[in-house]
Amino acid sequence: MKLSDFKVLTFDCYGTLIDWETGLLAALEGWRRRTAVAAGGDDLLAAFAEAESKVQSESPAMRYPDVLAEVLRRLGKRFGKPATEEEARAFGASIGDWPAFPDTADALRHLKRHYKLVILSNVDRASFARSNPKLGVAFDAVYTAEDIGSYKPDRRNFEYLIQNIRLAFGLDKARILHVAQSLFHDHVPAKELGLATCWIDRRGGRKGSGATAPVDGGVATDFRFQSLGMLADVHRAFIGRPR
Repeated sequence: MKLSDFKVLTFDCYGTLIDWETGLLAALEGWRRRTAVAAGGDDLLAAFAEAESKVQSESPAMRYPDVLAEVLRRLGKRFGKPATEEEARAFGASIGDWPAFPDTADALRHLKRHYKLVILSNVDRASFARSNPKLGVAFDAVYTAEDIGSYKPDRRNFEYLIQNIRLAFGLDKARILHVAQSLFHDHVPAKELGLATCWIDRRGGRKGSGATAPVDGGVATDFRFQSLGMLADVHRAFIGRPR
């Protein structure tokens, strides 16, 4: 399998292109300081991952800012440090403030010259629109949980992706490479539906699974890089080879 086998790169956004763990912890800091929560960053991210997946499973049609607000309410209960409604709403509204990874925009600009680029995200359209300027490119299509009515890892999200790429670009799933950080949200369901995947392992071997739920037994991915910049560099080297 080669990168040249594909015509469309589909991306998870938050965690892959946007540094959501940094963004999440920054957005939690006001509540954390006010209530003197003793938990460290890794513990907060693990608790976030558990609460987020439960809220999304229970309320698949809930918009993502409202998911985040409910997650903070649950974190407050879990740690015995209740959040105010103002803090919950502010956490939900923080998505557009989360930073892009430093390598994201340059890598996407290179890849845009060679592939169709598509977003498959667990957020809503308004939140993604606030993040998009940080990414440096216009995407060929954007599919969100708000459009689909469910959250990854629901297989419906990937079925929607495959169907709409076929309709929009006339390409079947063999020409799609799904690029994502989260094994739980992305790689497990994508592989179940027969998609090739590229793991951007942003955590780089750090302990735990961060803000995403853990996956028992792991999952086999087709490519693996520690950053999107590394993927772009490998592609640059590949196209620079003599034919």
